Order: sequence, then structure tokens, then C-alpha cells
Amino acid sequence: MPISHVAAMAFERVSRLASIPALILAAVLWLTAAVQSHAQSLIRDPDIEYGLRELAFPVLRAAGLNTNRVRILVVNDSTFNAFVIDYNAIYLNYGLILGVDSPEMLQAVIAHEAAHIANGHLARRSENLRAANRNAGLGTALALIAAAAGGGEAAAGIAAGVQSSALRSFLGHTRAEEASADRSAASYLRWAGISPSGMVTLHRKFAGQELLSTANQDPYMRSHPTSRERLRAAEAFLEEFGDKAQPNANADYWFARVKGKLSAFLRTPSWTLRRAKEETDRDIRMMREASAHHQNRNLASARAAIDEALAIRPDDPFYYELKGQILLENRQLAEAVQAYGQAVEMAPNDSLILAGYGRALLAQGKTKDALHVLEKARARDFRDARLMRDLGLAYAQVGNNGMASAVTAERYALQGRLADAGIHARRAVGQLPEGSPGWQRAQDVLIASERAKKNSKRKRK
Repeated sequence: MPISHVAAMAFERVSRLASIPALILAAVLWLTAAVQSHAQSLIRDPDIEYGLRELAFPVLRAAGLNTNRVRILVVNDSTFNAFVIDYNAIYLNYGLILGVDSPEMLQAVIAHEAAHIANGHLARRSENLRAANRNAGLGTALALIAAAAGGGEAAAGIAAGVQSSALRSFLGHTRAEEASADRSAASYLRWAGISPSGMVTLHRKFAGQELLSTANQDPYMRSHPTSRERLRAAEAFLEEFGDKAQPNANADYWFARVKGKLSAFLRTPSWTLRRAKEETDRDIRMMREASAHHQNRNLASARAAIDEALAIRPDDPFYYELKGQILLENRQLAEAVQAYGQAVEMAPNDSLILAGYGRALLAQGKTKDALHVLEKARARDFRDARLMRDLGLAYAQVGNNGMASAVTAERYALQGRLADAGIHARRAVGQLPEGSPGWQRAQDVLIASERAKKNSKRKRK
């Protein structure tokens, strides 16, 4: 579906390995450059991300992870896949979310990825990458990077012709890590009171994948090598410990709402209006209908539907956020600001809601107010490229060109466009007071950009 048809949901092109504030950026710079061509889009929506947090919270807590630090982010990719690349986020393709049949299956995936973080696999994988680079040259290193990011075919192509012993060694570690992650994930689910049957169902879904050719295998199978042994292990765990989980209405609700919101903006409006009638929770049904009517540019019907959802859940900030975005995209600016303001009152620390409120204020011409709100949002979430674009515009409108350049540099760095980031960072460094917070941020991006340029020249030689 063309992005122009997708409202109330932000699609942002973000390099999988880019990390602002340019902080960790220098540390992962060579990785970013290596996979820059595989940049992905993130689907940023406060309702969806909150629902995923609700589903992930008991799993992350059971894993001993910081539930405030580890984010669950949605990748704009229709394939069935999930991955981790750092300690701060678990990435789920929207195809995976729409492809699972129960909250327990989705929580099993989250538990598996959380186990990679909790068990220290990322640190060991980094060491394995360095060892492979020493032992087998750049080709293997790039193959392993691609594999870690989920690019099965790319990894196979790059690895062709390199020393197979180093590659076998790394993949041996990976197989051990997958088995370890499965065991830990099953324990997390049990400790969290979540039915481990979801993990069994997940493995059963892919047990036959090994019989298929690589081209026909699901990406999740290639990057998370599911085998019949793993299925048997999950079944054995279920048999040993049983299934003592109680029904969880909260998990059922947020699972339905996350899938409903995603499908409403990724499917055609006609599909949504036809299938929304099957929704058990009426507020979710009305939210989906509001989204479909909005895509059909029917403001009256969209407003009526979202108002009905709000009548059912009058204290729901995310329905107010959706109402605000519907109104904003129909140029009903005063009403949009009011709706966003109500959402902010209910969820004052949600960065995506703050970003929408700032965007509405900026559209209404209240630039100074917008700048304050957008900076508050940026302090809470550095991954939102759309927010950074609005923030740069706000700084430019108040005449602070130095900060406008600094923010633009960060936005380009976040997207993996380090050459463009360097141009704007150099401008910011020349315009901002030396040592100021903005100057320091721009300096970090500039250093990262210059290192990327040197690495690129070295590779060409």
C-alpha cells in the first residue's frame, strides 16, 4: 500500500544499526556502513507500541530486563521475522504480528528475543564477529552482520568463498544460542504465568520449513533456525511443567487491538470495513472503522467512529491521539490541537503523543509552544525521525539555524545517511556556541561521519 494512503501511523526509514544520540553511533559505525543498503522502516504508533509493551511487560520482567529501557518496535516488513541488535529494543516485523494467532505466540517470540539480551548473546556475537573478521576476512564479517540483521539470502551470497571453518564456528555458537534462548524463553513464560503452548504452536508452524528450499523458507526459519528438535524440546517442557496459565483478558484485548490497528492501516479500507464487524471489542471495531473512513477521506464518518470509541473508553489517550491525527490531516487545526492536548493530559510522558501534539501546534503557527513540546518528546525518544524533522523545522522558524542544522544532522544519521549528516553537523558546529549541548551533539555526528568517510576510502583502496 502506498504510504500516502496511510494516516495516523508514521513510517520512518531508520538504519537498523544507527543509534542517536551519536553516542553509540561511533562505536557501531562500521556496522552501519556495512548494512546501510539494508535500511528499514519503523512503524511508529503510540497505540501499537503501548499494546506491545503491555504484552511484553511480564516477559521482560521475568527475564530480569529493565521494562522501561527495552522497547518493542515494529518494522515495516511483511515477512515473518524478529530480531535484536542491541540491548534496548526488540524488533518485530509487522508480518510477524499479523501472522501469529494468539497473544501467547507473540509473547513466545518476545521471550525468545529477550533471552538473547538477558543471556549476553549480543556481547558474545560481537566477539564472534571480530574473531571471524580476523580469521576469515571481511567477507565473513559482512555475512555475519547480514545474518544477524535477518538477511538470510544476503548472508549466504556474501559468505560464498570465504573460509568455511570460521563460518561454521560462528554458526555453531548461533545454534547453541538459539537452544539456550528457547530454554530461557520457556522459563520466562512459565514464571510470567503465560501459557507455553504458544511456543509449541510457534515451533510447530515452522517445523516443516527445513524440508523446503532456502528460497521458499520463511525468513524467521532462516534467521531463527527452527528444527524438529526445538519443537520436541518445547513439547517436552510443556509436558514436564504443564500449562497452569490462567486466561488473561488484558493480553487478549491488547493483542486484538495491536493487530486491529496495524491491519486497519496496512489493508485496504474496504477490507477493514468488511472484517471489522468480526471484532469482539466494540471500541476496537470503531477504531478500525475510523481508520478506514479516514483513508477514504470521509471525515464525518471517521469522526463519528472515533467518537464512539471514545464514548466506550473516555480515558484512552490513544483514541484521542488518533482523533487528533485524523483532524490534523484534514486541516481542522484547532480541534486537532485540542484532541492532542487531551491525549497529552492523559499520557504526558508518551513521546509519540507529544510529537503529534507538537506537530499540530506547529501547523497551527504556535511555533514556540511546539518547540517546547517537541524537545520534550525528543528527550524521551531519539528514534523518531519524523519528530526530528518537525523539530528542525521549528528551530528554523524561530531563527535558530544552528540547532536546526544539528537536529537535521541527527535525523540523517538516524537514517544511516552519514554523508548528509556530516554536511549539516559541520554547519551546526560552526554556528552554535562551542561546548553547548547542541554543539556537542553535532560534533558527535560530525566525528561519526568523518570516520565513515575514512572507512569508505580505505575499502576502495
